[in-house]
Amino acid sequence: MSAASSSSLLQIRNNRLFPARSLRRDSTSVSQLCLASGVSRRTGRCSVKNPEKPFVGTRIRRSGSDTLQLWRSDGPGRSPKLRTVVRSSFSGVPEKPLGLYDPSFDKDSCGVGFVAELSGETSRKTVTDSLEMLIRMTHRGACGCESNTGDGAGILVGMPHEFYAEAAKDLGFVLPPAGKYAVGMFFLPTAESRRDESKSVFTKVAESLGHSVIGWRPVPTDNSGLGKSALQTEPIIEQVFLTPTTKSQADLEQQMYILRRLSMVAIRAALNLEHGAMKDFYICSLSSRTVVYKGQLKPDQLKDYYYADLGSERFTSYMALVNKYSIHNLFILC
Repeated sequence: MSAASSSSLLQIRNNRLFPARSLRRDSTSVSQLCLASGVSRRTGRCSVKNPEKPFVGTRIRRSGSDTLQLWRSDGPGRSPKLRTVVRSSFSGVPEKPLGLYDPSFDKDSCGVGFVAELSGETSRKTVTDSLEMLIRMTHRGACGCESNTGDGAGILVGMPHEFYAEAAKDLGFVLPPAGKYAVGMFFLPTAESRRDESKSVFTKVAESLGHSVIGWRPVPTDNSGLGKSALQTEPIIEQVFLTPTTKSQADLEQQMYILRRLSMVAIRAALNLEHGAMKDFYICSLSSRTVVYKGQLKPDQLKDYYYADLGSERFTSYMALVNKYSIHNLFILC
């Protein structure tokens, strides 16, 4: 590395403003900069002259946080020596917000992937590519004591209107045009009485806000590949289709948010659920634009579990967001 290039790096790290011309053409300026910054003209390397003597075993961070003094040994039985290490800002993680990066948001996270069609057109390939991406992120999560029990996987896709329109016809009801209705993905209690009660309460809340329930659809699932732990907590999964309300000037997405919040309060009370612990009822998604398929599944189990939907050639989307949960930080994206 030349002295000029080294000086350029120091110019960035130490926020010193030196004209670019003087660094390239004026050797005197380069010499002065080298002496001021501890850069050798011969080697182009940084060094700290007369470092303060630290306590043995300590690590000292110099001003600017780009120079470290470390006690290091060349091997067993050899005395440690104080060595100076210069950390390059091009290889280190920024310590302050830089562009879209903010170190305050740093945390261990789940495996997340996103596939989108720039044209906005729906395709089957978007769904299949995202499912393949999810499988390749298996290492981001873990398995339980059973090899066929994962800690969770899911996919969010754009509303597959054509697929749902055909499914609705098979159940005896007709869906409005795309964008004129919403669909909710529900995890329901396995006990029939509690399941009927939760659906009844949701319908009453929806109707009180001016919505009409077009119909309910049991989501076909295949749990033959699930482990015992996953089977013990497996819910009944159904979808509900709703119309917008004329009582509100809010858009359909805002209406669904309000409905979801109010219905959860009512259902908690009706089912006597402990606040914040929805043991046998949960709304995965409620939207006119997207729908979520997820569960306590391994990545390679998601498509097979929801094969009637995710495995159908008529199930298409313009985008897909996949997530492999990691149980120790499930709160990040679930």
